[in-house]
Amino acid sequence: MYLGYEHSFDNGLKLKGIIDFGKPSTLDDYQYVAYIKNAFVSWTRKGFTISGGMIQTTQSALQEKIWAKRYIMMVFHDQYKFGSSADLGFSMEYKFTDWVKADFMMVNGEGYKKMQMNKGLLYGLGFTFNPLKELYFRIYADLNNSGLSGQSNIYGYSALMAYKNDKFTLSGEFNMMQNYKNVDKHNKLGCSVFGSVKAHKLIDVYARYDFITSNDKWDINNDKQLVMAGFEILPCKYVKISPNFRMEMPRNGGDNKYMAYINLMFNY
Repeated sequence: MYLGYEHSFDNGLKLKGIIDFGKPSTLDDYQYVAYIKNAFVSWTRKGFTISGGMIQTTQSALQEKIWAKRYIMMVFHDQYKFGSSADLGFSMEYKFTDWVKADFMMVNGEGYKKMQMNKGLLYGLGFTFNPLKELYFRIYADLNNSGLSGQSNIYGYSALMAYKNDKFTLSGEFNMMQNYKNVDKHNKLGCSVFGSVKAHKLIDVYARYDFITSNDKWDINNDKQLVMAGFEILPCKYVKISPNFRMEMPRNGGDNKYMAYINLMFNY
């Protein structure tokens, strides 16, 4: 659950704060903890934007916009721990033309649920191309410097191609992470494909496919394929309801898992 506030000023300044109420893996039963997910100031002028504080990371900001269904499932980066959607640091973005922009960020690399534990920082650089109003291309790479002797730096790469308009969305992305969790030669890669069609002004039909694997099968118990399909119903302006079905196909030879969910979102 999120609780937040955002305000924009006439001079290009913007303030934003969001609290995330979540259940950490270290707690049992029904204990929840409040995290500050966003608490930042940003300033925009003549195509240049700079943000500082607990910011939204640039790793998957476009993917979040395209997917637009975080209440159902997180985007690939977040879902499979390739990165965090928010972190402490600063980011810069510059719009060269109407269809080309670049972004850079320097953050602590630990995410918004942890304080800085190591000496290293995460540096990310991305380029987004928008040659047509509905068409997007993006490439991104980052370096997460471990800052500790004996631990390998983490390298991340991603590429996205998407088409999105009011009636139809189709996107595909590829992701790779080298030295996962600072372990040398423990690499992960995967892809995520998503599509949706507006069947009615109040109903979207969508489907998603994820594939995640590790080199040399070092994480075979978490390697899998995921297929999801569902409906998104908008009974009113502030409510979204999504019955959906999911099938997980593990790559370790285990049985497939079949699941049914109903996800709800209240946004005012």
